[in-house]
Amino acid sequence: MVTQRAPFPAPTSRGARNALTPAAARRVQRPAPLRQAVYDAIIELIVNGTLEPGRHLVENELAEYLGVSRQPVREALQRLQTDGWVDLRPGQGAFVHTPTEEEADQLLSVRAVLETHSARLAAAGATEEDVKRLWELQQAGLDALAAENAEDMVRANSALHAEITRLSGNIVLAEHIDLVERRVQWYYRPIAKPRGHDAWNEHAELIKAIAAGDAELAAKIMAQHTERTRQVYHEQYKR
Repeated sequence: MVTQRAPFPAPTSRGARNALTPAAARRVQRPAPLRQAVYDAIIELIVNGTLEPGRHLVENELAEYLGVSRQPVREALQRLQTDGWVDLRPGQGAFVHTPTEEEADQLLSVRAVLETHSARLAAAGATEEDVKRLWELQQAGLDALAAENAEDMVRANSALHAEITRLSGNIVLAEHIDLVERRVQWYYRPIAKPRGHDAWNEHAELIKAIAAGDAELAAKIMAQHTERTRQVYHEQYKR
């Protein structure tokens, strides 16, 4: 487990010639939980805004903060570059990636398609207990909004959308949404407050449509909701 220690300023064989021999073996790599934990931890620091876009990432500082040696940090940074979270600049070091407007637009557009279908399916099969849970998540979002806590708003927004995805009952759809979820949280954080009241009003209308079992209305509201989020991101980006 990664601990934070200091303040900061994830057949059968057909004969001998086909026999499996030690010399020919391809060793299965054992899992590296520490590398994964460091990788996940750095992504979380990026998503929650502790490490802002453009921030210079110093291996020693990260290692001390996470309570690990430099090696897993170095390995994590290499992987984070491959996955688009970090930029490694020759002679300069590692920096938190600054998302471009085009990157955000592409991701949020894909998210809109996936979540619109998710809302449609959720409305078709949600029970009274499911709807009750949605209203509880909605209240958590309203509480975060009243407290003007951006991090809690992002968390509540993610939880509500995740529950609608769960209610869709489509495992493949859920897997695809999960692939983009952390990056959606990252993009959503700067607009959580300006999007605030409108977003949670839209959520309320969406829950009502799901409660009524109106699949097409739920899909329509979700499409409008995600499109508005995309538009607000562009408006904020240009400021």
